[in-house]
Amino acid sequence: MILTRYFLKELLTSTFVITGILMLIVVSARLVVHLNKAVAGIIPPEAVFYTIIYNSPSFLQLILPLGFYISILLVYGRMHSENEMTVLHATGFGPKQIFRITMAPVMVMMILIGFLSLWLAPTAADKLDTYYQEQQQESEFSFITPGRFNAIGKKGGKVSYAETLSTDRKEMQQVFIADGDTLLLAESGRQYVNPETGSRFLELTNGRRFTGSAGQKELQTMEFESYAVKIAEESKGAKKARQESISTAALIKSKHRAHKARLHYRIGLFLLVPIIVILAFPLSHVKPRQGRYRKMLPAIIIYMVYYTTLITARKWMEQGNTPEWMGLWWLHGIFLSLGVVLMYIPMFEGKWQSRRRKKAALLKAANNQEIEHA
Repeated sequence: MILTRYFLKELLTSTFVITGILMLIVVSARLVVHLNKAVAGIIPPEAVFYTIIYNSPSFLQLILPLGFYISILLVYGRMHSENEMTVLHATGFGPKQIFRITMAPVMVMMILIGFLSLWLAPTAADKLDTYYQEQQQESEFSFITPGRFNAIGKKGGKVSYAETLSTDRKEMQQVFIADGDTLLLAESGRQYVNPETGSRFLELTNGRRFTGSAGQKELQTMEFESYAVKIAEESKGAKKARQESISTAALIKSKHRAHKARLHYRIGLFLLVPIIVILAFPLSHVKPRQGRYRKMLPAIIIYMVYYTTLITARKWMEQGNTPEWMGLWWLHGIFLSLGVVLMYIPMFEGKWQSRRRKKAALLKAANNQEIEHA
């Protein structure tokens, strides 16, 4: 019981410290990017706070497994290098018992990461998506001055004129829009965001459309009751938030290939924990004279290859390069097999060295007998 508390305290303390440091680095890096955008006027200042807060669960679900993985390497590596493991093995507390104790924090991490990836991160992304939509609906009309010509759209390719603007600044009256060779006149116009694509449109009602080229006398005229003018495409941040905001329950019910791939990815983050523990357990074993950090670099490389391949495999599944029934299970199977092989290598090495020692002892005994007979 004392050893169990000791291992749990060392692992969990190290995990939360490492995770906190990594989280601070990632959030600081993203904060600098968003602050630069706010200073440049690309996003409003308050958007920096909301973007960081709502993206934090997404960051944490990626950082927490890495923090747990590094903590196992550091804690067990230190215990090997300082001969603590040797003393425990000599008292009958072998690798099997240590691995069983390690599975307790593994279950805690699996529950925590499952909660993050399957519920909290999508919920936070949904809040961020709602915030982005509200900002997009307000962003264009907040700069419009009634009775003056105003540029609309990110590139400023369209020019608008509104005689009056409603008190909530969401509806224009007596609208004129010039878009290249097209002129639009309408009684009113209201901005909306397409929920499927995230693009912004200005919906005009009861008006006329005039189309013609410079130098031509004829104009093509069309009357309309409702006409939508595209203002801007969805931003990358808003698009990512919209895709991540789909709930896990909706992904399970969906038959869309991209949704299936996203579901497999979320489950993959949950399954990542026990597999990286199986990988980290043998990689943390170092000899006392080798130093605790000897296997740290190859261990980190294995983890990065695992995670980057997980992202690539999700794209392959979305594009139809891998069948749906295969999903991402094949990737987890490969790294699980690698972890099992790494765990059993020391056992095979021990048996092989034991056989060598026995053969050497038998040869030495045979040589001694020959000398005695001679």
